[in-house]
Amino acid sequence: MSAIALFPLNIVLFPDGPLPLRIFETRYYDMVRRCMREGRGFGVVALREGHEVGVADADFYDVGTMAEITDFHQLADGLLGLSCVGRQRFRILERSRQADGLHLGEVDWLKVAPGEPVPTRHERLSRLLATVLPQLGEVYANFPMRLDDAAWVGHRLAEILPIPLADKQRYLEMDDPVERLDGLAEFAPLTASSEPNA
Repeated sequence: MSAIALFPLNIVLFPDGPLPLRIFETRYYDMVRRCMREGRGFGVVALREGHEVGVADADFYDVGTMAEITDFHQLADGLLGLSCVGRQRFRILERSRQADGLHLGEVDWLKVAPGEPVPTRHERLSRLLATVLPQLGEVYANFPMRLDDAAWVGHRLAEILPIPLADKQRYLEMDDPVERLDGLAEFAPLTASSEPNA
């Protein structure tokens, strides 16, 4: 069990997924400074429907993804810009909150599934990603692709397809990568122009 800082957002972060952020609240500035000083990341958890980012008593899901900070820069508006990438999934066992409102969680790390190839019946999903990801802007520029990895393909599809956040969360919580592809296949267009989850 580990204690980590939690960042509730209106998105679902998937393992290996990109996450650009603009930081403007003091508690998150402090969190980022501490993470960088200690060489660790923070947990991203999706808010349940109807809750707003920044609300102290926000309700969020128990399963999230660790975010690793890969770059940071000052934005033109003076805010802190972060580039992050999703790492390992976790389940929150206990929650607490600091005096400044920062959420903390005692978490259990979820097992990383062994690599599994994309089944033949879902090869079109890999081809779809190969076509679509390079069209989705800077966040996917020079993005390393693992189009033969069922977990990777499923995570990328779940993050870019225009499906409800609760459904994205359900796909994050699935352990079986092929089961995830089976579920996503019905949503994936034969030709796509999906927008990334923002």
